[in-house]
Amino acid sequence: MQDISQLDLSKTYYNLSYRELFKQETKKGLKGLAKGAVTEFGAVTVDTGQFTGRSPKDKYIVGGGVSEEQVWWAKPEHKGSDNKPVSLETWDAVYDLAADYLFKQKLYVVDGWCGASEKNRVGVRIITPISWQAHFSKNMFIGLKQGSELFIPDWIVMAASEITIPNWQELGLNSGVAIIINLEKKMIVICGTWYGGEIKKGMFSVMNYELPLKGVGSFHCSANSGSKGDTALFFGLSGTGKTTLSADPKRKLIGDDEHGWDEEGIFNLEGGCYAKVINLSKEKEPDIYGAIKRDALLENVAVDKNGKIDFTSAAKTENTRMGYPLSHIKNIVKSGRGKHPKTVVFLTCDSFGVLPPVAKLTAEQARYWYLSGYTAKVAGTERGITEPAATFSSCFGGPFLTIHPTVYAKILGEKIKQYGSEVYLVNTGWVNGGYGTGKRMDITTTRVIIDRILDGSLKKAEYEELRLFGLMIPRAIKGVEAEILNPKNGWVDKEEYERTAERLARNFIDNFKIFTDTQEGKELEVAGPKV
Repeated sequence: MQDISQLDLSKTYYNLSYRELFKQETKKGLKGLAKGAVTEFGAVTVDTGQFTGRSPKDKYIVGGGVSEEQVWWAKPEHKGSDNKPVSLETWDAVYDLAADYLFKQKLYVVDGWCGASEKNRVGVRIITPISWQAHFSKNMFIGLKQGSELFIPDWIVMAASEITIPNWQELGLNSGVAIIINLEKKMIVICGTWYGGEIKKGMFSVMNYELPLKGVGSFHCSANSGSKGDTALFFGLSGTGKTTLSADPKRKLIGDDEHGWDEEGIFNLEGGCYAKVINLSKEKEPDIYGAIKRDALLENVAVDKNGKIDFTSAAKTENTRMGYPLSHIKNIVKSGRGKHPKTVVFLTCDSFGVLPPVAKLTAEQARYWYLSGYTAKVAGTERGITEPAATFSSCFGGPFLTIHPTVYAKILGEKIKQYGSEVYLVNTGWVNGGYGTGKRMDITTTRVIIDRILDGSLKKAEYEELRLFGLMIPRAIKGVEAEILNPKNGWVDKEEYERTAERLARNFIDNFKIFTDTQEGKELEVAGPKV
């Protein structure tokens, strides 16, 4: 067995600068580069081949050791868990295959930090034979301070993307592709997929293991800071407006995707952003659009031989992406840190049209809605979906939770109580009826609601209770039409509203059963809808 920690760094491309990586990437015939590799903006474009997104069926965690009792393993009673075990023997076989391959290549090595907190950061070393994956890693992780830091990696990621596992059936794997996390050896091996997000999300899964066991929050959310240093967190699944609403020109961005919360406050886990860019436009997303320049890396976008990008094209995938360093955003908190949040916002896109545009949550409701991680798919967006479909992802990041969701919810609840954070549910979905009869919440109206939350106006508002869900909704908000605040008021057929609301409430109740295998989950059932 080859020991990758004994890698001779003198024979590698070690911690190359962006300029040096650019030279490597633009060499003719380099694997993975798209046609028109250098775009009109100066950014590099790459194709990730067969895999244009994560491959959750091929993700595993090595069983055994101290971590065995901590991991939230995928079981029939744990329907939300993605954590499939593999044996130590399987790990050894895949590791040997990857290491033997990598030792024969000219390698790129990138060192960086996962976490802007010096107390709670993790050092990571990415090893890959593909220059653009090194570039991706350089964008995603926090760079070392030149010449002043002694760096010994805590974790090693071996990206052997070009090889597949020939005897995968014998090893008990799903296919020749594998992303395996070894919590005991602090290593990740990636085989068979070029998708850059596997590197990023693999380390997020690691932080979701390491931080909570120290009592530190690890959350899938964006964060920004006001002129007085007041911090706000934004949780939400894809399509709810998390990136758009946290990129507020009146506030500074701390980070757009993954954060920790320790005794000193909020800290970004990343050094960059990994934005979805399908239908990207300068008018709707000026900050992200402005980040398309030298050192940004575009994945799977449609580009012609002259480097002209077509952001409207989904020819390769709907999941077109761009990775870029945070420094490409003008209005940022350079330290990657913020004070303890005054405000926590849960975003949902309710296409049933039964949830209010905004509601104030109690501490117990905050944990319940955080565990539920609700949004709704719109009818017609996927084959077979003819009406709104409820979607639940535990803690707004189910695929990346390494330990039981109630652990993250408990930490969030304790932090909210300790630091007096106000928690709000904001619906960016439908009002005056569900999808097909009502209308989508106007982004301008949602921004007004967010502004009123952040300036403290809603703390002083008069509230009424929404039946079934037990949510407290404001009777009036300056700058918002009063008739939309209580969702039932906008429905022509009030009885149909009640039937739809009850159907959604039952979805919540059924979903929450996966958490009642713990005392924490059982106690929180009362904070949910009642029918």
